[in-house]
Amino acid sequence: MTFTVGSLFSGIGGLDLGLERAGMTVAWQAEVDSYCCRILHKHWPDVPNLGDVTTIDWTEVPRVDLIAGGFPCPDISQAGKRRGLVGERSGLWREFARAIRHLRPRYVLVENVGDLAVRGLSEVVGDLAALGYDTEWQSIPAAAVGAPHLRERLFIVAYPNSEAGGWPGAALDRARPAALPVGATQPRRRRGNVAYPDSERLPRCRLPTVERTAIPDPCGSSTRIFRTTARPGGQWAVEPDVGRVAHGIPHRVDRLRALGNAVVPQVAQHIGQLILEAAA
Repeated sequence: MTFTVGSLFSGIGGLDLGLERAGMTVAWQAEVDSYCCRILHKHWPDVPNLGDVTTIDWTEVPRVDLIAGGFPCPDISQAGKRRGLVGERSGLWREFARAIRHLRPRYVLVENVGDLAVRGLSEVVGDLAALGYDTEWQSIPAAAVGAPHLRERLFIVAYPNSEAGGWPGAALDRARPAALPVGATQPRRRRGNVAYPDSERLPRCRLPTVERTAIPDPCGSSTRIFRTTARPGGQWAVEPDVGRVAHGIPHRVDRLRALGNAVVPQVAQHIGQLILEAAA
């Protein structure tokens, strides 16, 4: 049986790639950044890109088994303005919720920076509860799957709440409620190892050995520049050096920005496999 995915805020498709490796099929994507759109078209030429999430008519979009995405984090991140979901960029979570209201997927997967735990998680979980979904979440670092860096990210998995007596009425399809409706079932908020890799196979936060080597500054200054070489175990090869001096790589700034926003596919693959096991 084909398990279909609708991808929101797709970026360069890190989440999509991981879910495909788990055995799912991407049915559609939604991304507006021009560089990211070119990457998506290259790797998923037959998958439609729905574009701007604020203008999508979800009544015309095919239903999928899973809606997955990492909505923008600038207002959530410690490095941002910390306005939370009232911020213009991170407030696009409301568009994510709008897609869920209309399409009613079997599962929802939300990704964001770890600071979501203190700057918006209660609203996200509350919105999902009002839509009839229970939620589970876990902070998973890329290092947990052997990557040579930490990269802590929060992943939320949601699924229909069978105790809610079916889907909520049309009243919940309007503006995001300030609180749960009277009589609504409270969400089961479980934090455990549900979405965390097997601790025996993938030790938590196992960091690699890092060697630092001084190299000459290509600009001729006396400043010492260091190249770091990670030597992780397992499936990861040594990551390429990404210095801060422009050296002619096409779209270098776009690449770094897109990689910085991307989800590590191996983490998404693990979560996707757990979802498929639960759905079987």
